[in-house]
Amino acid sequence: MNRVAIIDGARIPFARSFGTYQGLSTQKLMAAAVEGLAKKTKLSGQTLGEVAVGAVLKHSRDWNFAREVVLSTSLAPETSAFDVVQACGTSLEAAICIANKIAVGQIECGIAGGVDTNSDVPFVFPNSFNHLMLELAKAKTMTQRLAILSRFRPKDLKPESPMVVEPRTGLTMGQSCELMAKEWQVSRQEQDELSYQSHQNAVTAYKEGFYSDLIVPFHGLDKDQVPRADTSIEKLAKLKPAFDKSSAGTLTAGNSSALTDGAAAVLLASEEWAKKRGLPILAYLRDAQTAAVNFVKAEGLLMAPTYAVAKLLQRNNLRLQDFDYYEIHEAFAAQVLCTLKAWESEKFCRERLGQNQALGQIDRAKMNIKGGSVALGHPFAATGARILSGLAKILHSKGQGRGLISICTGGGMGVTAIVEKG
Repeated sequence: MNRVAIIDGARIPFARSFGTYQGLSTQKLMAAAVEGLAKKTKLSGQTLGEVAVGAVLKHSRDWNFAREVVLSTSLAPETSAFDVVQACGTSLEAAICIANKIAVGQIECGIAGGVDTNSDVPFVFPNSFNHLMLELAKAKTMTQRLAILSRFRPKDLKPESPMVVEPRTGLTMGQSCELMAKEWQVSRQEQDELSYQSHQNAVTAYKEGFYSDLIVPFHGLDKDQVPRADTSIEKLAKLKPAFDKSSAGTLTAGNSSALTDGAAAVLLASEEWAKKRGLPILAYLRDAQTAAVNFVKAEGLLMAPTYAVAKLLQRNNLRLQDFDYYEIHEAFAAQVLCTLKAWESEKFCRERLGQNQALGQIDRAKMNIKGGSVALGHPFAATGARILSGLAKILHSKGQGRGLISICTGGGMGVTAIVEKG
């Protein structure tokens, strides 16, 4: 098996939805990130082993999305590409797909990435409209066409906007996470404190120049729009609950990831391929694991990463504490806190994860040290590539170490990975 090297990453600035990137397509955003990465690593005109990218919210016209992205960049048009979609874990899963092909020798290199924008969402008409239009297309006579047109009703023309609502429960992710916060007794104060720290870490990272070579300027932006240097625990505490609007609600706009537009990409390769081209290796993608839970009846929607991490640790003979850095996706501050409490719970670890004891605590000072999704933003499919390239850079700057990635997703799934240096 070949070791899978993480060579570099690039992303466009993450922008608040319905603003700077209004009307720009997912293809344009994703192509900008891939092109930025291609130029950084001098791959323009080169044929890569494969490109895997995806988006959660796509237009029907994007039936061959990844391939069209490649054709919109300076990569050689002979570069093959395929789509990957696994909700918020999309670009990390894309990286896993590329990594597995590199590991078994099918390809030498590849780019993985993801993109999402709420500012160009695909509004659609009801199914009744679609069915009538299909009938109209098949009609052969004017009489048949007029008969079909007479069946149209105003309700058939009412557009439907896509919503991140679980079809099985009818709940949004925020509503589901609110239920988790109540189950695990996660307080509003805990959530606000974690969110505040996320912003502080992101702001500090920007001041230190950490993101300067990871972000490609795009559409007038050269930095993320979400991080706030002026936020405080007091300001966060004044915000009203966003999902459970009663006095029992704890999730707010301040301790939840904001609606964000953006794209991110990461270059993976074999060691030999990287050395031939004189490209430094930031770190290695050692292993990965996905999991899913029965969120309809038995488990919280966003708890699957707890199961995936347990399996990942067991297979690699590691403890939860055997990591120098933890990148736990902050879809909501409450989700992170529920995950940490679950790992600390002996009852949960024994009964749900099949462990002999609790996985235990982690050092919070090692978690999301350059800011998390609450501060940086969360364009659904882009987050995994953002985390993977950022963690690889952290490990490279230290010269050694091991990092754990944990990403919760819609549909009750989790995508996790281990990244190492040295």
